[in-house]
Amino acid sequence: MNPVFNYPNFDYAALETRTPYYIIDRALIRRNMRILKEVQDDAGCRILLALKAFSTWGVFDEIAPYVAGVAASSLNEARLAQDYFGEGKEIHVYSPAYSMEEMKSLTRIADHIVFNSLEQWHTFRDVVEGAGRKIEVGLRINPEYSEVGLEIYNPCTTRSRFGVRLEGLLDAGENALDGIDGLHFHTMCQQGSDVLQRTVGVVCERFERYFPQVKWINFGGGHHITRMGYDVRRLCRIVRDFREKYGLDVIMEPGETHVIHTGFLVSTVLDVIENPNGVDVVILDTSAAAHMPDVLEMPYTPEILGARRNVEDCDAPLEEGMFKYIIGSKTCLSGDIIGEYLFPRPLKVGDRLTLEDMSQYTTCKNTMFNGIQLPSIVSCDSEIDGGRFRVHRQFDYNDFRNRLS
Repeated sequence: MNPVFNYPNFDYAALETRTPYYIIDRALIRRNMRILKEVQDDAGCRILLALKAFSTWGVFDEIAPYVAGVAASSLNEARLAQDYFGEGKEIHVYSPAYSMEEMKSLTRIADHIVFNSLEQWHTFRDVVEGAGRKIEVGLRINPEYSEVGLEIYNPCTTRSRFGVRLEGLLDAGENALDGIDGLHFHTMCQQGSDVLQRTVGVVCERFERYFPQVKWINFGGGHHITRMGYDVRRLCRIVRDFREKYGLDVIMEPGETHVIHTGFLVSTVLDVIENPNGVDVVILDTSAAAHMPDVLEMPYTPEILGARRNVEDCDAPLEEGMFKYIIGSKTCLSGDIIGEYLFPRPLKVGDRLTLEDMSQYTTCKNTMFNGIQLPSIVSCDSEIDGGRFRVHRQFDYNDFRNRLS
């Protein structure tokens, strides 16, 4: 079972913030991190925290001791890594493209810089090599193979802007990887080690000829290592076998897996609208579009504590003793709907609903669309103090105003 928000010492009434708020359980983060450390120790790879999935720095102290470093997607993320991950932790950066200003700053921060194209590497080679410090250089490759079903998340479509295809390397000649220390591919999204095994097979088939020219390879992200049912033993075997065969260091940057099943979003029912033509609608003081955008982008229906998602057959007869609701948001976007659920009791104004698995791709992607209030950020520790909380950040009008001009 996934962890649920059910802590004996947690007092909603005493929480020093109004809803909505994200609450992150440090103990559940440590649970995930212990799994990742076992993978690093067993497989002999290095695992990075990808900040694009989770950049809530108030709980980085629970992550930093377990990881080899951080994967950043921008100068701002690299600066955040520098601020909160101490000496001895690597800072890796990858972006589809860099500006000259960004590159000059990144060469003072990053230990590894991965380029998306040979053209970008040639443009910035002098800047990197003239930085006065050793920077490992990587090149992203596109194996043109992915098992991601949704095009928006598939980095290997025919229209993909990510990485150099084999044809591009062949056209560049035998010195294509001159100055390059490693290769990087990222083709997965919330998938298992079976997908990685097939993907690595394709990568080896197409790019094996270049392995003797580099020192490391980054298997990218999208690995759901801490998810229930993930085959960790197979992952370790894949990595060990690859390292033994090719003599390359292996790096992974599965940002989401660090924090899956560790966070919750607590919201309040503002209104219950009777719908004579169908299912009654509940409006919360939170928003799928603004506070959990993957609900609409993926799309998916998140779990709500004490309720059941009605996703199998929305037209099925209502079970006796259950109450069906569409859970909606308070923005003006018509499609800002969280999902349809079954509850064991009627909902009323003032009820609090707790959405589960709300750490990843929430705090780092949320917006103030419509001027809607950003959820506060709270943490607790169920292992140490039974769930007592700490409020890290509350947001107000100044946060909305100051991001505009």
